[in-house]
Amino acid sequence: MTKNHPHSVVHAMGNRHDYLPAAGRDALLPGYDLLTRLLGMRKLHETLVAQAELASGQRVLEIGCGTGNLTVRAKRAQPGAELIGSDPDPLALARAERKANGLSGIRFERGYAQELPYPDQEFDRVLSAMMLHHLSIDIKSAALAEAHRVLRPGASLHIVDVGGPVTADDGLVARLMLHNHHVADNLGDGIPQLLRTAGFDAAVVASQRHRRLGRVTYYRATRPS
Repeated sequence: MTKNHPHSVVHAMGNRHDYLPAAGRDALLPGYDLLTRLLGMRKLHETLVAQAELASGQRVLEIGCGTGNLTVRAKRAQPGAELIGSDPDPLALARAERKANGLSGIRFERGYAQELPYPDQEFDRVLSAMMLHHLSIDIKSAALAEAHRVLRPGASLHIVDVGGPVTADDGLVARLMLHNHHVADNLGDGIPQLLRTAGFDAAVVASQRHRRLGRVTYYRATRPS
């Protein structure tokens, strides 16, 4: 999907893109996976995949997949599911495809979370990890509406992101988050409210203090049958 979306994300760190590259800017992409390991993303991904309760035969979409770590982990956890990772960053997608080499039933496609190139009611699960806090409130709302559109009735969206019931007691990073306008929409009941507005039944699955990220919160959002 090559259509421009000039209001998707502000040009970040000098990039001339209408999306946020996986590492913030293209030149930093080779260090992206090392950074995610240092931040402890592997454990967050494992927890999110377990919460999604994937089953054989399901169609599963990750929005904002970056270099594909969560999509590949979900595929390895449930080989019988069909996995699609979607992201607007072609350089990140190329890395994701290399990671999936040798696996069947998994693919990566270019697309914007707020304008998914898939039919209505196409998926049994949608996954999102550490992506929403990068988006402006209007794009975040549009992305959640798109997730609702592509899910089948009774199917669910599973999210992990920074935010939730953040307090100053959660540490220095959390205190910085409280004053960061990019994270403001994720704080408190922000994400559940956006999910309900998009038509979901929303619930907080878990929220925990995180040494490197301040606080992370897991959400389950079900499209009503």
